[in-house]
Amino acid sequence: MSFFDTLFFNVFNYYKNSRFKKSAINIALYYITIVQGSLLLLLGVLFSEFFKQMNIITMSSIKAWTLYVIAVVILLFKNWIQYSGKRRNILNAKQKRKSGYSIWTLWLIPIICVFLSILMLKVF
Repeated sequence: MSFFDTLFFNVFNYYKNSRFKKSAINIALYYITIVQGSLLLLLGVLFSEFFKQMNIITMSSIKAWTLYVIAVVILLFKNWIQYSGKRRNILNAKQKRKSGYSIWTLWLIPIICVFLSILMLKVF
């Protein structure tokens, strides 16, 4: 199992055992898409600032944001295909132990990534 699979099942199992039983799969799906999208944003900002420091003009900011939105939609579709159905059941059965991540720690991951991205955009 990958890191994202572990995060997905931690969120899924938390919400499956809470009052959001019916929408646990949707919450976990959107969570993993938000995490991957925020990491993609952080990586894009790093490359953007690096290219700006090197005086390399690759694309305009409008095109970069459009590309980012398209990539997040593709990530959502990929995660929807990956985590709904037979593969989710197989990965859930392979999961040995539930890890000790608290739900607050899990939700801090995308918040910190977005904060770092905004900070890098403002500083440089």
